[in-house]
Amino acid sequence: MSPVVKGFRDFTLRSGRHAPLEIDVGVLNEYPVFPILLSKDLEATRSFYGDLLGLDVAREDPDDRIVFRTGAGTQLVVTKSTVGTKDTQTQMAWRVADIHAAVAELRGRGVRIEEYEAPDPVTTDGIADMGHSWAAWFIDPSGNVLAVVQPKG
Repeated sequence: MSPVVKGFRDFTLRSGRHAPLEIDVGVLNEYPVFPILLSKDLEATRSFYGDLLGLDVAREDPDDRIVFRTGAGTQLVVTKSTVGTKDTQTQMAWRVADIHAAVAELRGRGVRIEEYEAPDPVTTDGIADMGHSWAAWFIDPSGNVLAVVQPKG
């Protein structure tokens, strides 16, 4: 059995008062996650994420995987695959402070920002208003759909 971390969550009572309530918080709430993407060509992956996006390689296991450093001490793992990804949904996203600046920087590096029309989220100059956030998408050499997202508010 994994350890349980005690935490507090603020609840509003019917009277309008706020009351902290002790809850059990699972151990996974305390640790960062790292995505694992698939690649059919690790050399193209190294070039795309390293040279084009500017991510540093933290570790490389030849012909198996490349681990890239990402923000706030997190990592992105890309592993060798014979089939790559078949999914057209977003595989991974970076949360950014300024979507327009992020898109401009990516384009300046030579990254192709996708344009979508209905029924997909409609983009204007590569950026979609998702209601809760703004988002822009780009695709790596193995077909992984990546995004930059700026939350609203």
